[in-house]
Amino acid sequence: MVTIGYARISTAEQSAELQTATLREAGCDWIFTDHGVNGTRAGRPELDKIFDHLRPGDELVICKLDRLGRSTKKLLQFIELLNAKGATLRSVTEGITTTGPNGKAMLTILTALARLERDTATERTQAGMAFAAAHGRKGGRPSITAESAAVKRAHELKAAGIKPADIGKIVGLSRATIYRYLNIGSDEQGQAGGECATKT
Repeated sequence: MVTIGYARISTAEQSAELQTATLREAGCDWIFTDHGVNGTRAGRPELDKIFDHLRPGDELVICKLDRLGRSTKKLLQFIELLNAKGATLRSVTEGITTTGPNGKAMLTILTALARLERDTATERTQAGMAFAAAHGRKGGRPSITAESAAVKRAHELKAAGIKPADIGKIVGLSRATIYRYLNIGSDEQGQAGGECATKT
């Protein structure tokens, strides 16, 4: 069994000394630290190394639960990965571990909290859509009209001699939308498509 500590600081200017000292006192054999990584970012190189090293019976130790994830859903995902490796988790500050009866109780609570977070987010989304509908607004991306700023800019670019395909990239509109609002005929569309087809 190996006890592995993990520390994370959000900015490169912060110091991980307090976390690493706490992890040493907790009996960690190895300590990995991610620098300048916030709680919502997916890529954590040092944490990835830990999961590569973990073996059945190993223990991952953190100072606080939020070092692994800011949301209950993310935290549960990490715990599931640990379970799949046959490893356990211990949080020093909260005094929480995933072993024994207390560990099972904690997982039950976390699962319930994750479900609550998901349901709350769904309710907020639905409430927002209902409010928008009641006030004559529609969800999704805003519709494009001839008076849209992007369309007006597209006309300016066309007048400057910019190709339709390039105009679409500049203003963020699809080629079909550009052709429609710039009144480009089928012959010109075909010619533009042919030019694109010959380029490699």
